[in-house]
Amino acid sequence: MAELKRLNNGHCILPLMATTIEYGEHLKNLIQPHIIGVGPVEAAMNTMHILCESAERPNFVILIGSSGSATLAQGEVYQASSVSYRDMDASAIGFTKGKTPFVDLPAELPLDPLFDFLPHASLSTGGKVIVGAEFSEQTADMVDMESFAVKRVCQAFDIPLIVVRGISDGKKELQKFDDWTELLPELDQKFAKATAQIFDELAAD
Repeated sequence: MAELKRLNNGHCILPLMATTIEYGEHLKNLIQPHIIGVGPVEAAMNTMHILCESAERPNFVILIGSSGSATLAQGEVYQASSVSYRDMDASAIGFTKGKTPFVDLPAELPLDPLFDFLPHASLSTGGKVIVGAEFSEQTADMVDMESFAVKRVCQAFDIPLIVVRGISDGKKELQKFDDWTELLPELDQKFAKATAQIFDELAAD
């Protein structure tokens, strides 16, 4: 049963993950996250539903899961410092690539609060799994499929979003499902450590 994480100072944290596949034994000892599904559409729909139905408004939302990167260390955990929507491209009609037409927001949205004990990296969200040479086309340090959508929902509720991503792939081209899941047990332990540290920092405020 998913639930809010209540800290000693009374703050409530809403933990989210895309899939139960990334939810390992170490995280199970720390949180009971809501599972929001894979991709921007599922993530936005389910996050909106969760926040609308929640009996208590959380002080923070934390999104935890895997990410791809060809430049960052595989098997390591990073906090996203910003997120962009790599699928958005209305440049054919004069808009800057990455910027949503008629929405007064930059193409890259900052994320905060940031924590000094985690390395920071930029993140982009899209509906496609990035593989192989496609990484050379990316401007962000790492890629995922949910964070931008969750950020926009959090903006609607004026709730800060914390994104913790572990690099599961990118150095070699994904060719099968197991190529993605290979590092998830190692990342689970690091997710739990990072998340516990984040909770300690938030509880101290």
